[in-house]
Parts: sequence; C-alpha cells; structure tokens
Amino acid sequence: MVPTNKKRITMLQDKIIETFVTVDNFCKIFEDQIKKIQLESPSTRNVRNRKTGLCDSEVITLLICFHGGQFRNFKHFYINYVIKHLTGDFPGLVSYNRFIELSHRCALAFMLFIHYECNGKCTGISFIDSTVLRVCHNKRIKRNKTFKGIAEVRKSTMGWFYGFKLHLIINDKGEILSFYLTKGNVDDQNAKVITQMTKEIFGKLFGDKGYISKVLSDILFSDGIQLITAVKKNMKTKALSNEEKLLLRKRSVIETINDELKNICQIEHTRHRSISGFLLNIMSALAAYSFFPKKPSIKPDIQETDPKTIEAYKQQLFLAA
Repeated sequence: MVPTNKKRITMLQDKIIETFVTVDNFCKIFEDQIKKIQLESPSTRNVRNRKTGLCDSEVITLLICFHGGQFRNFKHFYINYVIKHLTGDFPGLVSYNRFIELSHRCALAFMLFIHYECNGKCTGISFIDSTVLRVCHNKRIKRNKTFKGIAEVRKSTMGWFYGFKLHLIINDKGEILSFYLTKGNVDDQNAKVITQMTKEIFGKLFGDKGYISKVLSDILFSDGIQLITAVKKNMKTKALSNEEKLLLRKRSVIETINDELKNICQIEHTRHRSISGFLLNIMSALAAYSFFPKKPSIKPDIQETDPKTIEAYKQQLFLAA
C-alpha cells in the first residue's frame, strides 16, 4: 500500500523529531564545553552568544533530513516543505538566505557530531574503498572557478574526472568507521591517508586490487591489521582461509554504500558555489546515512568459522550460479 501525502509528511516529521533529539543532546554538551573556554567580551554590551532564529541543533537536523533522500534540491526542500509544513516544529524559521549563513556557522559542531555520534564500532572485519566525487563535467573543467587550484584531474576505472576522492572504511554491519577526503590525484595506496584512517581499526581489512602493496601491508601489519586483497592474473594466489575467501567476495558491500551515498544522500553533485558548501554537503550526507534504519551488511551466518557452515554456504553459491 502506497502511503498518501499526509502519511508521508507525518513519517518524515517523526524522522525529523528522532534526528533532532540525537543532535540536540550532543549540541548541549558541545555548547557547555565551548562556554568554558570562550573569551569574555571586553565591552559591557551583551554581544556574545546572542540567540538566532534557529539554533545549531535545528540547522543540523534540517541538513541531515534533506539528505535522507526525499528531495533533490535543498532550496525546494526548505521553501516548499520546511516553511510550509514544519513551522510548528521549528517556530524560529528564517529565510533561505539566512539559513545558508547559519549552516556555515555550525560546521564545527556538525563535524564533531559526525565523529562522536555517527561513526560505528570496529568488529574486526572491515572493508576499505574509495569513490570519486566529481565537481563538474569534464567539458567545463577550465571554466570552473569554485574549485580552481583545489580539485585535480585524474583517471579512474570509470574514466577521467575532475574533483576529489572520498576514502571509506566500514564494518560488516554497514556502519562507517572512518572517512578521508583527498584530491582526485591521490592514490588509494597512499600510506599517510590509510594510516590516518586505520588508527582505531583492528583485525582484517578487505580491499580491492587497487590496494595491492607490500609496503602498505607491512605498515598495517605492524599496527595489528591484516590487509587482504584479491590478486591479479599474473600474481600467485594467496593462502586464505574459507572465511577470508567468503568475506573477500562480500567486499562489494562497500560499493553498495558508495552508491547509496551518491544516489540517495546526494554526496556528489555539480551545483556547489563555495568550498565550505561542498564540505557541508559531504558532512550532511554522511550523517544522513548513519541514520538509515537499514544499511547494506553481511549476514551473520557468513561470518561463522564453522567449516560445515562455510561448505554449505559455498554449495548454495554454486547452485545459485
């Protein structure tokens, strides 16, 4: 049964309330910590901590809810939905231009919220991959002024692009453990990037053929991480256990997450007007994904180490093929 417009509005409002409670609890703690280290105003006028129409938690909530996938254009979402249907939930609504100004002011709180509230926990089974973030069409690279001198041209498996790379590490439950944004010409095997991303990772890390590197494997092994990748045709096969072979086949789960980030959360588009807006868009998309009730994950029976369970699953794969 397809829900009516009223049911859709009610369902979205419930989601907004749920998101706001989580964000507001964090923002209260963040504001208390900021007040402890904030400098006092030298004048007698009360110019610090003046209240705005929308507080930081309300601004962050609206940004996250937009990237939930119901709308494709934020201006349309704010003017035609938020202002018309959410005035009761957000009594201090401001104009669209003012909201954009407020969204840039809450970037620090938003960044810390993603780090402490949106990241998952490592389970010992992790997957790593990178995805391309194009900022304009290839024919308009020379005319792009917003990212001039910042974005770079690089060739990927899908062709040439101009933009950035988003490196992700997820666990077997589909939760994002860490992410790293680099220029488009940064290689996937960059030791500095991988080292920063794997500070809180342990166990087995599965990647594609782009992460084949003995130097990188040795660096990760010294940190207690076993890097497992597929091999090329001209390479010798590695001695892997049945469990590792099955998990390596399920590495595509991170590619599914990249697809959801692009097609549902709109982490990639070519309408950016500023660098800060581009970064805010990435943070909003990652935070929105963390609130998804159902994420791409691996079934628990695949992770069993019992040989009988593994052999039975392999037979199922053979019959399905």
